[in-house]
Amino acid sequence: MSNPIPDLSELEALLAHAADLSARHEVPKEMFMAAAWNAYLEARPGLREEIEERELKTQLKKLRKQGLIATA
Repeated sequence: MSNPIPDLSELEALLAHAADLSARHEVPKEMFMAAAWNAYLEARPGLREEIEERELKTQLKKLRKQGLIATA
């Protein structure tokens, strides 16, 4: 099976380095994960808005099923 990500080894090395640095400085894992996720979102313009839109649609669907808001 071929790897669809050409620079996966570089990515893994950078992530390992970031994790090691984080562990050495006793950064809580939640802070490390949040920083990694935020960096990913910064690198993907529009992704944050896409995720927010999906979440909003999911919440509206639930409220409609509960009869709390009308369907259009």
